[in-house]
Amino acid sequence: MNIPRIELARLPTPLQPLDRLSEETGGPRIWIKRDDLTDTIASGNKLRKLEFTVARALSEGADLLITCGGIQSNHCRSTAMVAAKLGLKCHLILRGSPPAEADGNLLLDRILGAGISYVSSESYQDMDKCINDVASQYPELSAYFIPVGASDETGLWGYIECCAELKEDFARNNIEPQYIVSATGSGGTQGGLIIGSALYDLPSETIAFNVCDNEDYFRDKITTDFRLWEERYHTPVKTSNLSINVIDGYVGPGYAKATQPVFDTINRVAQLEGIVLDPVYTGKAFEAMLQEIHKGRFSGATDMVFIHTGGVYGNFPQRDQFGFQPDGNL
Repeated sequence: MNIPRIELARLPTPLQPLDRLSEETGGPRIWIKRDDLTDTIASGNKLRKLEFTVARALSEGADLLITCGGIQSNHCRSTAMVAAKLGLKCHLILRGSPPAEADGNLLLDRILGAGISYVSSESYQDMDKCINDVASQYPELSAYFIPVGASDETGLWGYIECCAELKEDFARNNIEPQYIVSATGSGGTQGGLIIGSALYDLPSETIAFNVCDNEDYFRDKITTDFRLWEERYHTPVKTSNLSINVIDGYVGPGYAKATQPVFDTINRVAQLEGIVLDPVYTGKAFEAMLQEIHKGRFSGATDMVFIHTGGVYGNFPQRDQFGFQPDGNL
């Protein structure tokens, strides 16, 4: 199908084996899809989705992108960069109060010139009103709202097409991974991987660890995205036949709140493999994957792929949680 797309990401991203970690862990050979390398400022999984979402926005005549997320939203930061790159105005609706200092993603939002509205958790629930309030500030512009994470029926195409890359990765490395693993925070990456695996006939089962909400929420969210995708694009894939596998129980204290083992895993992966995860998405999901390997869930598997969805800037606002002393030691 000829789906409108703007080339924004640096693709294809590498697929790398984590051999030292795999040997230490003692389970299947772990590979990592380096989608943290899709860009520098807009690095991560959101850029794949925005290639399709922003193309749709432009086709509908938009010159103002409105989106939403938490104070440290990777998606908001990526959207702000894309808007600046394309000469569009961007306004972010951020859940929470303005922090004393701009750090991490929020600092980049400001550098990139995005307009920002801070709203309470209660006001955030009435997103239609938030959107209308923002749009009214730009009466001369045509607004397009991108949902959190760019996770809707259009954003699904980002990871549907990532599966075409993965198919080539698997052939080049002569592997047939039994599992593709990711974090899920808004459902779009997991949903795209599920459809893409079917469309491109990948040998792998897609599994995600939710970093917020629960298994039922993501099943409902992804099922809705699937239905809207079928209605809009009329593809041969019947999504009702596809399994949505979410492993619950690893959210910890809540969204963007990680336990000490997550920070320990971030350090461990960085020091063994030179790859930095983050405490909101990838670190939490990777630690969960390691726990499940230890429990034997993936016994019998030879290879598995973890999708590195980016998020490195989220480490900086949580620097105190790593436990480093002023001399740099733990």
